[in-house]
Amino acid sequence: MKHLTGLRQLSADTITRILDKAAHHKHLFINDESAITRTLHSRRIALAFFENSTRTRFSFEIAARNLGASTLNFSASASSISKGESILDTIRNLEAMRVDAFVIRHPSSGAAEMISNHTDRHIINAGDGAHEHPTQALLDIFTLREYFTSLSGVKVMILGDILHSRVARSNIFGLQALGAEVAVCAPATLLPTDCSKLDVRVFASLDDGLRWADAALVLRLQLERATGGFLPSLSDYSEHFGLTDERLERVRKHLLVLHPGPINREIEIAGNVADRIQPPGYSKSMLLEQVTNGVAVRTAVLEMLMASDT
Repeated sequence: MKHLTGLRQLSADTITRILDKAAHHKHLFINDESAITRTLHSRRIALAFFENSTRTRFSFEIAARNLGASTLNFSASASSISKGESILDTIRNLEAMRVDAFVIRHPSSGAAEMISNHTDRHIINAGDGAHEHPTQALLDIFTLREYFTSLSGVKVMILGDILHSRVARSNIFGLQALGAEVAVCAPATLLPTDCSKLDVRVFASLDDGLRWADAALVLRLQLERATGGFLPSLSDYSEHFGLTDERLERVRKHLLVLHPGPINREIEIAGNVADRIQPPGYSKSMLLEQVTNGVAVRTAVLEMLMASDT
């Protein structure tokens, strides 16, 4: 791979190789960071985030430094972008400073792909608009594979704001490539118009979806859009689509629970469901495990893209 701008075109074999390498790096990250080979020594990676981020940004920074690379933290508001410089001119100027790779988060769908067509440096998409977020999906899939061993036939329900979610799309593509069955559950107003093209099952009832699923990936309800006519109210959404203990007890189903973060507690997910990592209960939260796995997956992606450069 030269770039990682999405999972839609990646083969099952390529995804599996990334996950296998991530498993190796997780073992080292947890047990002996000093044993991580500094394969990217003297390389420079620009973290170009045009939107705010905590988990994605810091995990890329840790991953890069573990591999021996240096990172440049780019802020659009503190750069010449704020003076009218185009993003491509910004990229070209950083190329002239011998930056080797760009990790890009941008509010416009397709931004990472567009930039990859205008540079010979590595481009990694850290989330672009409502398009894709490939490394988030890879860490979600890695988390599921660790738990279930194989994803073939595993039933994964993606719950929440599918319409605006880049995480949902990348997960659908990656999970299907590895043989998982994927469903979505959301109010009709938060479902994309191309749901039929995504080859996913659609649940209008959360109870029905829970009875079907082995795992639920709960999405952040994008509160900034809640007043835009998509939802009657947050309380209405929480009542019908919030993941709570009461609902899990009603369907009497043990469920593996994931969430890409940040979470809106007591809206899309109850706090006790988000925090439960041990029994008793009808669910097991993998939220913090996902964060740890994010470092491993992003270490694997950086190494696979950059280590073989001459």
